[in-house]
Amino acid sequence: MNRSENNDPFSLFQSWMAEAREKEIDDATAVALATATPEGRPSVRMVLLKDVIPRDDETGGFVFYTNLESRKGGELRANPHAALCFHWKSLHRQVRVEGPVVPVSDAEADAYFASRARESRIGAWASRQSRPLESRWALEKAVASAAARFALGTIPRPRHWSGFRLVPERIEFWQEKPFRLHDRRVFLRENGDWRVEALYP
Repeated sequence: MNRSENNDPFSLFQSWMAEAREKEIDDATAVALATATPEGRPSVRMVLLKDVIPRDDETGGFVFYTNLESRKGGELRANPHAALCFHWKSLHRQVRVEGPVVPVSDAEADAYFASRARESRIGAWASRQSRPLESRWALEKAVASAAARFALGTIPRPRHWSGFRLVPERIEFWQEKPFRLHDRRVFLRENGDWRVEALYP
């Protein structure tokens, strides 16, 4: 780590992400998102990281988007805490992030939705994510209906589609080393500042 990265987990993360974008065979932005119900029952799935805002307050964090009526959307609204785990196998690295989640602004969601491929925007209207699907034909029919509805002009963002920002309170960086004597460093947010600790592997 260089001097700035010793004190700034965002700087270190962005450095690792830049290397992963160059060397990781699969999508470097793919990340496991863990959520839980109010009763503490966990669930996990892969999402795509869409932005990192390097600010050390609630306006900074790790941004992802979803259907708000999906299982994860419901769990995040009911229990607004989550964890992320990046694993870059080709680099032998892992990053874990934990903290509360807050909704992105309508302007942020609108801007990102407008940047998506047209087919993906249509899919956001057609998919009733996480709910029972009676047949593949039903999904294809919904896609065709949405495509016809928005045949001309722009496709607005559905009210049920937006994003969240995970505001990190803990970020752990893991680097594989020989004989399982891995390098682990954890950054802990305390009173607006970061404290770093080394951990046993």
